Amino acid sequence: MEEHYPVLKEAEPYYKEGGKEGVLISHGFTGSTQSMRPLADAMAEAGFTVCLPRLKGHGTHYEDMERTSRHDWIGSVEEGYSWLSERCDTIYMAGLSMGGTLTLYMAERHPDIKAIALINAAIDMPALQEVGDPEEVRFLDAIGSDIKKPGVTELAYVKTPVRSVKEILALMEEVRANLSEVKCPAIILVSDEDHVVPPGNSVIISDEMSSEEKETVRLEDSYHVATLDNDQDQIIENILRFFKKNS
Repeated sequence: MEEHYPVLKEAEPYYKEGGKEGVLISHGFTGSTQSMRPLADAMAEAGFTVCLPRLKGHGTHYEDMERTSRHDWIGSVEEGYSWLSERCDTIYMAGLSMGGTLTLYMAERHPDIKAIALINAAIDMPALQEVGDPEEVRFLDAIGSDIKKPGVTELAYVKTPVRSVKEILALMEEVRANLSEVKCPAIILVSDEDHVVPPGNSVIISDEMSSEEKETVRLEDSYHVATLDNDQDQIIENILRFFKKNS
């Protein structure tokens, strides 16, 4: 998929070589790597090798996103997984929103992933089912930057392609159908108040995956983009703790 617009500042992919333990990190739908940089930086500082890919069609212009499919987004994280596999003996993965969906997708298909961290992961969004035909309505209003902390903005698209909504719906359906294939340890971080992904998604995920070790952390002072919100430090500390515990 050829992108027609330049990559925005702060939306670039992030790679940092460290030790033999690697962390693959995925941002969310219509968002960019900017939302996950604090987590990526913290993982790198802790000595992990870190890969935070820019999902295809993201971090440029919403018209680029309109031309991509869920297979392109999966391809972006698969490329990151391959990059880490060449450098690391152990791989963990973390994702926000659709990044959490992609994390589950990877855990379903790569049983060697040691542990996963899901931040407001998306698996069931009934409101999106109401979206009409992309031939009739091409774009919807933005869904990004749901942040409680004053003065903080997510680098996300100002419009959402309807065609892309159809793609994330298909991705969620496929991932949910295979949740029982997720067997690795999982930490689930969920905001009490989320205006994008209903918090009940995290309950569904916890109930339907097969992992013996499942831990849920409530984020009481953040909205959807919690990695940039008031609970950012809590998220980083808990994910670091959980990954080290399972090393």
